[in-house]
Amino acid sequence: MVRSGSGPEIQADVLIAGGGLVGGTLACGLAMGGLSVIVVDAQDPADGLDAAFDGRASAIALSSQRVLEGLGLWSSMEKASAAIKEIRVTDGDSLFFLHYDRRDVGAEAFGYMVENRVIRTALASRFTDLDNLTLLAPARIDALERNPGDVRATLADGRTIKARLVIGAEGRKSPTREQAGISITNWSYRQAGIVCTVAHEFSHDNVAHERFLPAGPFAILPLPDNRSSIVWTEREELAPELMALDDDAFLAELEERFGDFLGRLEVVGPRWAYPLSLQFAERAVDHRLVLAGDASHAMHPIAGQGLNMGLRDVAVLAEVLTDARRLGLDPGAGTVLESYERWRRFDNTLMLAMTDLLSRLFSNDVIPVRLARDLGLAAVNRMPPLKKVFMEHAMGLAGDLPRLMRGERL
Repeated sequence: MVRSGSGPEIQADVLIAGGGLVGGTLACGLAMGGLSVIVVDAQDPADGLDAAFDGRASAIALSSQRVLEGLGLWSSMEKASAAIKEIRVTDGDSLFFLHYDRRDVGAEAFGYMVENRVIRTALASRFTDLDNLTLLAPARIDALERNPGDVRATLADGRTIKARLVIGAEGRKSPTREQAGISITNWSYRQAGIVCTVAHEFSHDNVAHERFLPAGPFAILPLPDNRSSIVWTEREELAPELMALDDDAFLAELEERFGDFLGRLEVVGPRWAYPLSLQFAERAVDHRLVLAGDASHAMHPIAGQGLNMGLRDVAVLAEVLTDARRLGLDPGAGTVLESYERWRRFDNTLMLAMTDLLSRLFSNDVIPVRLARDLGLAAVNRMPPLKKVFMEHAMGLAGDLPRLMRGERL
């Protein structure tokens, strides 16, 4: 149930700072696992849901879709999603390519594309169904104390919260992480990501395209109703010029990279641009504190895994804390939080390293490097066992999966 207003101290098992895509999903998981949860967010999750389409969408891997389904969110998102049934990877104008087909692994889809607004709408609706979930929004944490046996937060409006664990899920600039003094490592790729949505004349046939151009990857990702989401990586210094173009000039630049295989194009909704960088926290846990999603790790969008890694945090943390509750353990105990850290550390490090390597390998036009990567694409395409491994990674089905990602109950 969503609650707000002032009054006496509010108490819960877990306080989540940040109610976005990761924090909101985690709140649903913990509440379904029997923990009482308070979510504090600077923005009301329901704000802007009735506005026109804003052009932003997310890739949801098959394993992440299972998480959303297990938490009762997918049923209200499914009809507004588009399945990714094939993936085609090309390197500029090279004749070599890599092609994934979901039928080769017996899956319905590699994943799905969903508008961010649709995910937020599903979360806002689900919040009202869970009696042990309290949403305080818009609200801001002004002070946070982590004591030996509890966590106490004071909001800007004077309300106070007592919990046994605080989870920072506010994104890359997490105030919770900064307040805890957890250092981060980050570096810029000197690239910008330009995001928009296009309507096109012909059907995309549920095929996702990843094209590697000299400035970086150019992704064409299927959306419902003959639309595709574009994630266009460009040189940092060129992005402001592209964003300043009028609609016709911007479309001309887009068409030059997109091609004409889907017929006439039209940009629908706003354009967005943001700097691309890699970032990871020194540690994901501290005394009665956990970091999840971009607050813990943020990566290049080259593999479309940013939100998926956040949802993997959700699935693992929901399982760890739910199991602790069933055993009568304190959810903020160090031994409980360390199990989350151990489970996620290797997976996150591996994904960060992989996306960093791919970005550096494919964001250049050096002839020997280009030849090597083209031969690599062709070799993988002709080796079904190896290609199957890569497809399982694309679906998020590799590694030690938590129950929700295996399609099991929490």
